[in-house]
Amino acid sequence: MWKWIENQHQNLFLYVGLTLAFGAALYFSIPFEPSIPYAALLAMALGVIAIWKRVPVILRAIAIFLFGFVYAYIYTNAVDTPQIKSTMRDVNLVGNVYKIDFTNTKPRIYIKTDDNMNVRVSVSENQATPNVGDKINATATLFRPSGAYAPETFDYARWAYFNNLSATGYISDYNVIVSADKISINALRDRLHKNANSFLVDSLALGYKNAVPERDNKIWTATGIGHVWSISGFHMTLVGGWLFAIFFLIFRSIPYVTRRMPARIPALCCAWIGLIAYLFISGMDVATVRAFLMTTLVFMAFIFGRMAISMRNICIAFCLIFFINPHYVMQPGFQLSFSAVFGLIWFWGDTKYTKRTPMQKIMRTIYTIIITSVIASVFTAPFVLAHFGALPLFGIIGNLILLPIFSFAIMPLVMIGACGANWATIFAHEIYNWTLNIATQIADLPLSEITVSHIPNSAMVCFILGMACVIFIKNIKIKINLITGGIFVIVGILLVATQPKPVFMSTYDNELVAIRRANGQLAFNMKSASKHYFAFDTFLQISGNTPDAMRHKHKCHKGVCEFKSDNFKLMYTQRFMPLMKNLNNWCADDDIDYIVSYLDIDAQHCNHKILRNAFIIYDNGRIDYIPLNRRWHNRP
Repeated sequence: MWKWIENQHQNLFLYVGLTLAFGAALYFSIPFEPSIPYAALLAMALGVIAIWKRVPVILRAIAIFLFGFVYAYIYTNAVDTPQIKSTMRDVNLVGNVYKIDFTNTKPRIYIKTDDNMNVRVSVSENQATPNVGDKINATATLFRPSGAYAPETFDYARWAYFNNLSATGYISDYNVIVSADKISINALRDRLHKNANSFLVDSLALGYKNAVPERDNKIWTATGIGHVWSISGFHMTLVGGWLFAIFFLIFRSIPYVTRRMPARIPALCCAWIGLIAYLFISGMDVATVRAFLMTTLVFMAFIFGRMAISMRNICIAFCLIFFINPHYVMQPGFQLSFSAVFGLIWFWGDTKYTKRTPMQKIMRTIYTIIITSVIASVFTAPFVLAHFGALPLFGIIGNLILLPIFSFAIMPLVMIGACGANWATIFAHEIYNWTLNIATQIADLPLSEITVSHIPNSAMVCFILGMACVIFIKNIKIKINLITGGIFVIVGILLVATQPKPVFMSTYDNELVAIRRANGQLAFNMKSASKHYFAFDTFLQISGNTPDAMRHKHKCHKGVCEFKSDNFKLMYTQRFMPLMKNLNNWCADDDIDYIVSYLDIDAQHCNHKILRNAFIIYDNGRIDYIPLNRRWHNRP
C-alpha cells in the first residue's frame, strides 16, 4: 500500500492541469457573476500556496482549484468585449475588414468599426466580396450574440465575448472608402483563395471552416472524420512531418553540417519555421495556435534530447494553453484534442521496442492503426456527444479507411495546388469525389450515428474523472485505475439516462417557444426566428430530437396557444389583442398555472402566474430559468 501511495505522490503534477481546468469551468458554469475583491492579490497568494512544497497536498489541490477559478475571473474582466445592447436595423457601419470567412454559401466578413467594435456580417451571393484591409461604409442589420437557450448548453454570447465579437448580422450594400494594402498576410490569403478557386484549398490550407458543402459536411461528420476540416493537430503533424523529412534528407547530404551536429536539429528548426508560415497562412485559428504550441514543445524535446511524447510534456502544454486563455477549457477543440492525446499516451506510453520480422512489422502497423483509432474514439466520445449530440458509430471504420487517403493523397495535392499548381487541385478534387462516395456508403449504413438528448454537467464531471482515474492513477498489481474509472463512467451514464426532458421551452424575450408533444416531436410557434438561430437546434437536442428533425408548427386558436400536461396548464400569446382580451380571465382561472407572452405584462393581481425571460418547464411543473446575467451577456 505504501509503495502504491508513493507512486501516486510522484505523479501529482499530472493533476495540476485538470484541477486548474475544473476551477475555471466552475467559474464559467455558475449562474451568477461573482465579485472577487483584490482578485490579483488573491491569485498571487493562491499561487504561492500551490507551489510551496511544505503545504499539505490537499490544501495545495484546493489552492490550485481556486486559482483556476480566480484566474478565469481575472481573464474574463480583462477581455471586456463591448457588445451591442439590442438589434440594430439599417445602421451605418464604417470600419476596416480584418478577416473574411469564405463559406459554402454567403461569405462572412469581420469588420473593426470606428467605434472599436468587431462585427461579423454576411454578404449576399450577388455582391462582390471586399478585400481584407479595405475600409468600407455599409448599411447593416446587427444582432447581439444570444445567450444559452437551455441550462448547460452552448452559450453563443460567451463564445463571442471571448472571441472579441460584438455583434453578428448582414449588410445590404456597401462601398469601399479606402482600398487595402496589397502587401500583407491577409492579402496573400485572399490571393491564394481566388487563384485556387477550390473549397479543398480553402479548408485544408487556408483554414476557412465552412467552405465544405453542407451536404458533404454531414457525411464526413457521420463517418467520424469531420475534424479534418478544422486545421489542428492532424494538419500540423502532417505538414511538420513532410517538412522535417525534406529538410532532414537535405542536411544529411551536407557533410559540413553532419560533422558538427545531428541532421535532425537543423531539420527541425527549418520545419518549425515552415510551420510558422503555415500558421499564418491558415488564419491563426484557436485550434491551429493550440496545435502549433504543442508541436513546438515536441520539436524542442527532440532538439534537446528529451522524451517528446510523455504525459508530463502534454500536461505542460495543457497548463501553458490554459494560461494563454482559460476559456479554451470550455471549447470542443481543446477538449477533444487533449482527451485523445492523453488516452493515446496512456495506452502506448509503456510500449518497448522489440525486434520483429517484416511480416510482424506489417501486422504490428495494422494493429497500431486500429487500436489508435479505437482509443481516440473512446476517450473523445463523451465530448463528441456533449457538444454535437451524436456519435458516429462507424467512426473507427471511417478513420481507418478515409484518413490515410486524406493524409497521403488529398492533403499533399492541396498544398501543392495552393502554391499555384492547378493540376494538383484538379487531381485532389477527383480523389475527393471518389473518397466521398466511400464515405456516403459508410454514412448510409444502419445505425450510423448514436444520438443523445443532453449530457448534464454533472455527468461530464463523472466522465472526466473516470478518464483521469484511468490515465493518472499508477498501479502495482491491482488495476485500481480501471475499477475507479469504470465506477465514475457508470455513474455518468446513469445521470444521462435519468435526465428529464423538458416539455415547454422559451427564449429570453419569449418570442420563440417550443412544445414537446406526447410522441416526442417538438412543435414551435413559428418556423423561423432570425434573432434566435441556435434556439431551434438547442430545443430539438434537449428534447431528444436530432437538429435536422422536422420543425412542426404548433397551431394556435385565435392567436392563443394552449399547452396542458398532467401537472400544469399554460397559455401563450404573441399578439396584443388576444392578450388584452384574455388576460383577466386567465388570471382568474385557477386551472391556468402559467401565462407567457412576447409582450411585456404587468398584472399585479396575478404576477405569480407570469413567466418571464428564458426558461424550460419539465413535465412535473418544475421550472429552470436560464441565467443571462453573466459578464459576457451584457444585458441592458
